Amino acid sequence: MSTLPDPFLYLDQKSRVQSKEEWYACRQPEIMKMLQEYQYGYYPDHSAETVTATRSGNTVSISVAAGGKTGSFKATINLPAKTAARDDGFTGGFSNAPRAAIANGSFPVVISIGGMDNKAYLNVGIAVVTFDYTTVSPDSATKSGAFWSLYNGKDIGVLTAWAWGFHRVLDALIITAPEIDSTKVGVTGCSRLGKAALAAGLFDTRITVTMPMSSGVQGLGPYRYTTLSGQGENLENSKSGAGWWTNSVLGTFVNKAEQLPYDAHTIAAAIAPRALIIDQGQGDQFTNSKGTAVVIYPAAELVYKWLGVPDMIGMAIRSGAHCDNAGYTNVLPFVQKILQGKTTTRNYADLTPWSAMPAAYPWSSQIPAVA
Repeated sequence: MSTLPDPFLYLDQKSRVQSKEEWYACRQPEIMKMLQEYQYGYYPDHSAETVTATRSGNTVSISVAAGGKTGSFKATINLPAKTAARDDGFTGGFSNAPRAAIANGSFPVVISIGGMDNKAYLNVGIAVVTFDYTTVSPDSATKSGAFWSLYNGKDIGVLTAWAWGFHRVLDALIITAPEIDSTKVGVTGCSRLGKAALAAGLFDTRITVTMPMSSGVQGLGPYRYTTLSGQGENLENSKSGAGWWTNSVLGTFVNKAEQLPYDAHTIAAAIAPRALIIDQGQGDQFTNSKGTAVVIYPAAELVYKWLGVPDMIGMAIRSGAHCDNAGYTNVLPFVQKILQGKTTTRNYADLTPWSAMPAAYPWSSQIPAVA
């Protein structure tokens, strides 16, 4: 079995990154281009889009125009209770408060698809915004919905379409929701929607914390080391079950995934220095939780440490199964640390009951020295 590709090695296989500045200026852009070419499809040019939004109560109607075409969908805002306490003393009196005053006491937000434990987040003063991802793109090869109204015919995976939906919701919140602090934003979803949340965090630097839950292959499950949890979750069965999640190029690596010039740790590393918290259940019957925890996380953590931001990545292991709602409280202390500046005693580098597998990333002994 091949080991995880060296994230510090350029695609030409001849040179390696030598400094943090070089990582951000050269290697990170190369990774972003590579991931679009091999997996996601090329993300649309947002500068060519015009986003408009209107709000009625807690419903936001979003319209995106590009190339003479228009795509539309809606989002729902869930705000903390009017008396939700904040560290700065603000208590939200949203129904009657002037908009300028509300803006001065705005809440951080998590944008979620597919459902989550809203109450746990609202209770601590974090807003939750949801949207029906199927109105952006169905979970199928059918090219309908807001995204495909604009980009039908493009070799782009549905995960990228859903990620685009997250981003356009954020645009709409900036336009219509002064109660929301658009500089403190999380994105989340579970299983295939966790893969989408990962893509959303990858492709938009406005995302403060990326929260992929039980995301598996094409998310943060390894393309190599696929049998560590026993399920044999791999590119082959993932592409067979839902080939539309990613672009056509990734399908050419079926039965030869070890030839990919990256693995999921590369995706995670490309998000740095922004925050990433990974949730996996020990009893997950569908995704390779152990592979994510002992191979992908520690390999990505090495990059975060090298970049000087070790506290911006975490692994949250729980005892439950696939997409247990407990996953959201499992990651909440980390999310509060990032979005609200809270402290936590939870060790999000703890891989118990497992331990890291350094043999999977032998390049760890050759990480460039930091000047």
